[in-house]
Amino acid sequence: MAPLPDPRQNWLLAALGDAEWARLAPHLQPVMLALGQVLYDPGTTPSHVVFPSTAIVSLLYVMENGASAEIAVVGNEGLVGISLFMGGHSTSSQAVVQAAGEGFRLPAAMLMEEFNRGGAVLHLLLRYTQALITQMAQTSVCNRHHALDQQLCRWLLLTLDRLRSTEVVMTQDLLSTILGVRRASISDAAGQLQRDGVVRYERGRISVLDRPALERRSCECYAVVKKEYDRLLPDIEAT
Repeated sequence: MAPLPDPRQNWLLAALGDAEWARLAPHLQPVMLALGQVLYDPGTTPSHVVFPSTAIVSLLYVMENGASAEIAVVGNEGLVGISLFMGGHSTSSQAVVQAAGEGFRLPAAMLMEEFNRGGAVLHLLLRYTQALITQMAQTSVCNRHHALDQQLCRWLLLTLDRLRSTEVVMTQDLLSTILGVRRASISDAAGQLQRDGVVRYERGRISVLDRPALERRSCECYAVVKKEYDRLLPDIEAT
């Protein structure tokens, strides 16, 4: 029999104190998140927040003409749906599953009740939000000023950190949507990494063979984001 999913694979849930855990745990619902699944669209108010455990979710900004680009990635370090407790309720971004896996849903009302209590949960969520905003800002700068191969390396490193794996399963179409470029450009950038022995690139799958080389080829944006998460969430560790 397969083991039951563990909510505390998610760093934020793992960081809850005993009292907060006792209040929230009965309301956590395990969910399977499929590759390409849309969790919410721009302008909507999510009914639940999602705490990924083994899945990864991309937050995308979608233009009027349908073009889009990733502004942040959320995995087992965070949650999807910060607009609920930041006061805006609805969101301008789209949330799409970029790596299939498990997660846990929590009714929005339950999170808001806990947030409004103040104390540890409020401070935890605000620190996480600050780290997420840093990632959004750095991604914007990266997309504007750095070459596609550097952006791809940054994206791979952020994704691998959240997967705890050396392999990413990803369709070319979804990757081109995430990075906001043509499929052919993705093939060229990934192909060069493969020729240099950094990754093995197959249709729908990227395996990292040399992580130190990947880090050297990335721009500084990966290190900036990682440093901020480590600074703001130093006491969080998934079980």
